[in-house]
Amino acid sequence: MTSKRFLFTSESVTEGHPDKVCDQISDAILDEFLSKDKSSRVAAETTVTTGMALVCGEITSDCYVDIPSVVRNTIKNIGYIGEEGGGFDYKTCAVLTSIDEQSTDIAGGVNKAFEARSNNADTAKTETENVGAGDQGIMFGFACDETPELMPLPISLAHKLAFRLTQVRKEGILNYLRPDGKSQVTVEYVDGKPSRIDTIVISTQHDPEINGVSDNEKVQNIIKNDLIELVINHVFAKESIKPDSETKYLINPSGRFVIGGPQGDAGLTGRKIIVDTYGGYSRHGGGAFSGKDPTKVDRSAAYAARYVAKNIVAAGLAEKCEVELGYAIGVAEPVSIMVDTFGTGRISDDEISDLVQKNFDLRPAAIISQFDLRGLPAKNGGKFYQKLAAYGHMGRTDIDVPWEKTDKVNLLKEQAGQCCANA
Repeated sequence: MTSKRFLFTSESVTEGHPDKVCDQISDAILDEFLSKDKSSRVAAETTVTTGMALVCGEITSDCYVDIPSVVRNTIKNIGYIGEEGGGFDYKTCAVLTSIDEQSTDIAGGVNKAFEARSNNADTAKTETENVGAGDQGIMFGFACDETPELMPLPISLAHKLAFRLTQVRKEGILNYLRPDGKSQVTVEYVDGKPSRIDTIVISTQHDPEINGVSDNEKVQNIIKNDLIELVINHVFAKESIKPDSETKYLINPSGRFVIGGPQGDAGLTGRKIIVDTYGGYSRHGGGAFSGKDPTKVDRSAAYAARYVAKNIVAAGLAEKCEVELGYAIGVAEPVSIMVDTFGTGRISDDEISDLVQKNFDLRPAAIISQFDLRGLPAKNGGKFYQKLAAYGHMGRTDIDVPWEKTDKVNLLKEQAGQCCANA
């Protein structure tokens, strides 16, 4: 039988990419409000362009936050400090705000409480506080056994390259780099398994001169050699699948990347949702994360769906698993739960779905409580969601995130064994 081969590509971007600048600003604002008032309702949207950052949205809170200061500090920490940082300047850019309170109609749906719910243990009716979903929508979670963190290999590698690109810039290892950058990895699959690295793409903003060299062709050669040695080789030193003699390297394929960041391209919150999740390897419901407090199921339910899928794969019930959750605004219980293991399940998808409904409480209030989504910013020195806003919300190993835990594995194994025994 002929092996089935295909190429799959995922991209990531650095924290200096204009869209990611916006995500980080929106989440920095969220962090600040939740650190001071855990009940804050936040929907903060940001856009940046040459010389300007605009924050708009709906925020209801009992605390005050100096939003312009949060914006400027975030831009500064990313590295946009005038011409030296790529033209955009945290000190001189205009910061505009247009903030309203959360709609009372939305708040009314979210605040639903004390709704009768059947107890799974004994079917007795209990009065349990239920926060309704902050909006309707569908959320997907995914996991697979391609990497130790149970993420698809292409997005895992793309994130590591983007993270390393920022690391060598901020640590002064390559001090001619500027904040904006992108990475992309193409993996060749054989019969559904990663086989080799086909193509690596890195585009990085840089100074017009490097150590007195101004000829662009020579500049690009320096960048290519440095990035292969100090970024690509560094990342792949710890990987089981490495570039081979036929792997293609495309470093700054446009030929020059001096003007970048908000000066080169406008940015907007929520425009990198595939980078934030699974690199296109799994389906996406369309909702962005950044700037949204946990009552927005776009965020909290997507985290919960990842938690469910990861525990299923970690328990050995499937090699890959996708979970879809559907919600209606103001309604606590999901309107639908779907599990797809793509034919890799040890038991049927229906049986796994039953295990999910039995062992995971997927009401928004329960998700928020289990993961402490309102308390995480204060517990992390006022910066939690902002750290997630670049290099992915899923599969993170550098940050302690509760939806990456695999604490349901033993329970699922035990109950799956019972399913097999009863089959």
